[in-house]
Amino acid sequence: MKKLLSIRYSAGAFNFSMLVLRLAFGILMIAQHGMPKLMDFEKKAADFYDPIGIGSQASLIIVLFAEIFCSFFIVLGLFTRLAVIPLIILVTVAFFGRHGGAIAHGEMALLYLAAYIVLLFCGPGRASVDGMIKK
Repeated sequence: MKKLLSIRYSAGAFNFSMLVLRLAFGILMIAQHGMPKLMDFEKKAADFYDPIGIGSQASLIIVLFAEIFCSFFIVLGLFTRLAVIPLIILVTVAFFGRHGGAIAHGEMALLYLAAYIVLLFCGPGRASVDGMIKK
């Protein structure tokens, strides 16, 4: 019971937590957001949300890059802090632009944003390619 109420943590617990966070949010982003958009690319490209005026298809390509490739790098723990920046921008635009800042509609975007900010500041942990390179 004493350990459950403690505010101390071990390096192993931190590294395992970062691994779980990376895997959960990276795989979910790919499976639930990136792949469905990729499979319906032709349908989605015609009327995809275009927040910066570069065209629907170009916006969709940028989103697919972030949702698939950057998420894959996060799962691997490769260039994690760099890969998380496009995803932070993506979910911020999704929350404020697409969902109008409404928590009821943009709750998932906020959850992804929170996880990505944690990864940006804490890094991927030792159980990652970045962690193995730094050994």
